[in-house]
Amino acid sequence: MLRPMSNDLLTAEQRQRLTWIRLHERVRVAGLVCRRCGITRPTLRKWLRRYQTQGVAGLQSQSRRPHRSPRQRAGPQEVALILDLRRSRKLGIKRLRNELMRLHQIRFSLATIHKVLRRHSASRLAQRRWRRRVPQRYSRPIPGDQVQMDVCKIAPGLYHYVAVDDCTR
Repeated sequence: MLRPMSNDLLTAEQRQRLTWIRLHERVRVAGLVCRRCGITRPTLRKWLRRYQTQGVAGLQSQSRRPHRSPRQRAGPQEVALILDLRRSRKLGIKRLRNELMRLHQIRFSLATIHKVLRRHSASRLAQRRWRRRVPQRYSRPIPGDQVQMDVCKIAPGLYHYVAVDDCTR
């Protein structure tokens, strides 16, 4: 059996898995080891198999990411189109989808376009600063220079007139 040189170089997960394996080597009863350590038999078998083939290095966690993605929707040309449209016209995801269909007859879902943008760190557009428009007040210096007038119909042939002078208001 392979033995590690030093426990100082191992991570906490590797040390824990190594204790499971050493306990199994001493006891030789998988059910007892699993009950004692709180793991399942398939988990113990997986780490035993990795330890036997790769040694202590096999006790390190491995990525579950696939090595290749053959059915990936956006190829290099489409990715370049999406990124070019994003940079040149600063379009959002929905408008990117519409422009790709209109100009290039390419159909992508919103999720696919978002994944491409996120993968290339272009998923956020710069936020526009919306400022509330402050109404421009005016007041005339001379009374009667500008008058605001409202008319309200009260009954047939009966009207109510209101006039407000902007100077005296």
